[in-house]
Amino acid sequence: MGCDGGTIPKRHELVKGPKKVEKVDKNAELVAQWNYCTLSQEILRRPIVACELGRLYNKDAIIEFLLDKSSEKALGKAASHIKSIKNVTELRLSDNPAWEGDKGNTKGDKHDDLQRARFICPVVGLEMNGRHRFCFLRCCGCVFSERALKEIKAEVCHTVSL
Repeated sequence: MGCDGGTIPKRHELVKGPKKVEKVDKNAELVAQWNYCTLSQEILRRPIVACELGRLYNKDAIIEFLLDKSSEKALGKAASHIKSIKNVTELRLSDNPAWEGDKGNTKGDKHDDLQRARFICPVVGLEMNGRHRFCFLRCCGCVFSERALKEIKAEVCHTVSL
């Protein structure tokens, strides 16, 4: 710090600036929104429901949340706008034939491709991995990509009633 033959420290060498704020990886955040329940933070499994804000939930997590109002949970504010089961819509999702899931992952050394999604758009074939916007029809719960909904230009379900 000086006194060793003429070296004079600069201000930036002596004063430490504010620490840089760590940025959240957008891709990881999108993958989490499409693969995990917003309320319970568990992996999404059927039946999957969505609220009017577009958040995805496991149906059993929503039912437990609605029945157990006594304990205030930390994640309860993520679903505080849901007052009854009528505020959510059960989604009719199309499975992705290219998705392998946990098949062959017995040792735990398999690489998971985060861009592969469990579900796809039945019209266009886009994967629901967070890169593309998806919409669902409140009347029937069918899920389409925004691109497919623009091509169809109708808000009526085109699938045969089951």
